[in-house]
Amino acid sequence: MRVIAVKMLSDFYRQDAYRDCAGPAKAWYALATVAQWARPADVVAEVPKASNLKDGRTVFNLGGNKYRLVVWMNYDYATIYTRFIGTHAQYDQIDADDLKEAIMDIQPIKNAVSHAAALAQIEALMSAKRDTPDGDRLDVLVTLVQAYEAKHHPIDPPDPIEAIRFRMDQSGMVVKDLVPYIGPINRVYEVLAHKRPLTLNMIRRLTKGLGIPADILISQYQEDVETA
Repeated sequence: MRVIAVKMLSDFYRQDAYRDCAGPAKAWYALATVAQWARPADVVAEVPKASNLKDGRTVFNLGGNKYRLVVWMNYDYATIYTRFIGTHAQYDQIDADDLKEAIMDIQPIKNAVSHAAALAQIEALMSAKRDTPDGDRLDVLVTLVQAYEAKHHPIDPPDPIEAIRFRMDQSGMVVKDLVPYIGPINRVYEVLAHKRPLTLNMIRRLTKGLGIPADILISQYQEDVETA
């Protein structure tokens, strides 16, 4: 079998508190790498104290059941993916049947490489349902990506008039449709040509009637007041 994510094992037993797990962990690894397990029954036949869970997950008891190792097996590809190792008490705090919920393996986004990796994970999770392990993972990843992009790839707010024109375009509106929000048709043309600033009453009506956020529209009003 091919065993991956073994850094988890070595990182664990190299801690002073878990030095006594080194021998059992290394022994398990030696056994697993030469094993020819083709199905879950083969595992418990060779390691009777192992417990098969759902979806290819298996729990191994190490060190007289002091430690527990959870792996995920793909028998078709002879692959063992190490998912968790810890004390019995630590094991009781996780859901071994679905470690994606308990162990999210989510890292901070620090550069373009980790940003791209997070986006790839998000793409794979875009169909996740709310209040599911995948949904929770998606939620956390999106939060991290948003924070990273806000810092490194900020998008400035649009010009207020461009925001109005965008809403017109998306709604199939023409200039005269803005009369209820801005006033007489000549005033509408002046506003759209940046020759007349928006007033607070215009902003209120545009926000309420067209759903354009007030903080976008107010910027022009504030600028005009300051330069008046």
